[in-house]
Amino acid sequence: MAAKDQKGPDDASQPAKSEFEFGGAPGVTLLMIGFPLLMYYMYIGAFLYDGHLPTPQDGQSWSEFLSHLVSLAYTHAYPTRKAWSIYWTFLILEGAGYLYLPGVYGKGKRLPHLGGKQLPYYCSAVSSWYVTIVAALALHFTGIFKLYTLIDEFGSLMSVAICSGFLVSIVAYISALARGAEHRMTGSHVYDFFMGAELNPRLFGWLDFKMFFEVRIPWFILFLLTLGTALKQFEEYGFVSGEVLFLLMAHFLYANACAKGEELIITSWDMYYEKWGFMLIFWNLAGVPMSYCHCTLYLASHDPSTYHWNPWVLAVWSVAYVFMYWVWDTCNSQKNFFRAQERGVTVDRKSFPQLPWKYVENPQSIATKTGDSILCSGWYGMARKVHYTCDLFFAISWGLITGFNSPFPWFYSCFFTVMIIHRARRDIIRCRERYGEAWMEYERRVPYLFVPYLI
Repeated sequence: MAAKDQKGPDDASQPAKSEFEFGGAPGVTLLMIGFPLLMYYMYIGAFLYDGHLPTPQDGQSWSEFLSHLVSLAYTHAYPTRKAWSIYWTFLILEGAGYLYLPGVYGKGKRLPHLGGKQLPYYCSAVSSWYVTIVAALALHFTGIFKLYTLIDEFGSLMSVAICSGFLVSIVAYISALARGAEHRMTGSHVYDFFMGAELNPRLFGWLDFKMFFEVRIPWFILFLLTLGTALKQFEEYGFVSGEVLFLLMAHFLYANACAKGEELIITSWDMYYEKWGFMLIFWNLAGVPMSYCHCTLYLASHDPSTYHWNPWVLAVWSVAYVFMYWVWDTCNSQKNFFRAQERGVTVDRKSFPQLPWKYVENPQSIATKTGDSILCSGWYGMARKVHYTCDLFFAISWGLITGFNSPFPWFYSCFFTVMIIHRARRDIIRCRERYGEAWMEYERRVPYLFVPYLI
């Protein structure tokens, strides 16, 4: 049974008392209400206002305008039986792929609340990823399921994803309380529902819900939406625009990286510390795939001539993107491989793409009071958050590829910029508290945060 509101002798890495993020219960309540409403607002603007911000017409009161928006959402984004079938068939099949497709085994970090036990993880995302692509293309070209149906039915699918986020969150919270599996509770049901109650929920002892939802669901859906857009363009115009191909490359690389590095994230903060609550559940089921995709939705719903980039600019941009991807992929690989070496469990998989400098030979590190070590070689010997710089480049590129005619494709760019700044600040505070003088020494050795020799 997980510990509940207690701090054992081996729990030194955990906070001594409950700390509220996001403004506590009032703040998370606003987030749980506000973000789904924002998703509907963006959907209506993207599909029914030609990419423009929905605003009241002349002489239309605010109450009439809001009523009109509700009517549009009900008419065009009703969660139909077809949408429920598509969404949950995908989830169930991905769950089956998690359990039964070929994979590798790994072990997570030692969990203080379980007496130092390392949970085993089965990592089959690479197999699931390529089977998903092949199956999607087969269904499309046989006519069984045209992949651009995901675009045509987007409103209904988004509503199903939102409803599913709430339903799964409720089941997860009640189940954790009923089984006595809650951990680090604050006493505020609203806040604990948002942050989660259970730390390591599993199905059949192997399907780890946090890892399943984080690695597969959002990024596979995002890629399939973009692939559907490419196939839709090819049927309508006889070609696929360079801009859609750029996004297809970008989303393929990101989803592929998540899949091929699955066994390396099992020691990450999300797996080790974050609880499985509304924040993670809703974000992975609905927030990421149904809001980060507005760059794709804009390209899908507009003629390619309205967002055309110079081919030479697009070519140089693509090369720069691949370079930044190499930095991002290898710096994450270096960090995660270093963690695996610390645990004495390393798996050198040959999944695509194999990139040079994916791990550091004889890395330098700083020992800490917690028993962990801080990597200060490779990319992390140049800048402490260089991977965030790459993430920011990706986010801006996803918006910029669509141009400036609509604000909605820029949602991810703006949101992610704010989130990166918040994350970087949070990470610095947590690392200073956890590692103390060792982290201060790391900051002295590596003074740059985002860009070597600049920032």
